[in-house]
Amino acid sequence: MSKYIEMIRIRFLMMLAYRTNYYSGILIYSINIGAYYFLWQAIYGGKEDIEGLSVIQMTTYIAVAWMARAFYFNNIDREIAAEIKEGKVAVELIRPYSYLGMKTMQGLGEGIFRLLFFSVPGMVIVALVFPIEVSANVSTWLIFAVSIIFSFMINTQINLLTGITTFFLFNNDGLIRAKRVVIDLFSGLLLPISFFPIWAQETMKFLPFQSISYVPSMIFTEGYAGFEVYEALGMQAVWVLVLMVPIWALWQIAKKQMTIQGG
Repeated sequence: MSKYIEMIRIRFLMMLAYRTNYYSGILIYSINIGAYYFLWQAIYGGKEDIEGLSVIQMTTYIAVAWMARAFYFNNIDREIAAEIKEGKVAVELIRPYSYLGMKTMQGLGEGIFRLLFFSVPGMVIVALVFPIEVSANVSTWLIFAVSIIFSFMINTQINLLTGITTFFLFNNDGLIRAKRVVIDLFSGLLLPISFFPIWAQETMKFLPFQSISYVPSMIFTEGYAGFEVYEALGMQAVWVLVLMVPIWALWQIAKKQMTIQGG
């Protein structure tokens, strides 16, 4: 376990070294939140609520969704793809740790850095500029914390699956880009799931994407009530377990049929 903790620490320090990306990231996310705020102000047009969300709840939803993204987002799929293409993965596989576990811990180290030095100060800045509503309920914060951990796990699992496909496709840059667009759209980051047509909402219940952004954002804004909160957490937990199966299966096949492009 100490090896994985060290990987978290090393990735955290690597992120700390690139302060320019950190400052520019806060600015970019703040601009994104501001743009969506004025867009939704125009969409609401004086209405008290749409699909059960008030203007303030929607503003809070937008801010939380983008700041939560800073925690669960990582590029381990691109890293895995690069290491496979360069042949570095062969060396990693003979080291005394799980390759996929190592990548997950690196993503976690990056996420912890972004949470402490990006999401928290970013939310403070956004709260000073835009009208957001922060719950004073301690249980809401605790449940939200559990939810974004699940978000990180699900998003990371999808990234691992995408990265592993490089063993078979050799160049999956297009798949990685498509995956990012699909997650941003169908996770509820760009548009709350409740705003989609009913048939689309029903379809997305069978996909893991809404568990990444929509669920934690709705929990934080208290858009879920009572049993809905625990049902949403249960759905996230189920997806974490379900995604383990294709990851394990694909990884076993990949290790047996490993062909290093250019290695």
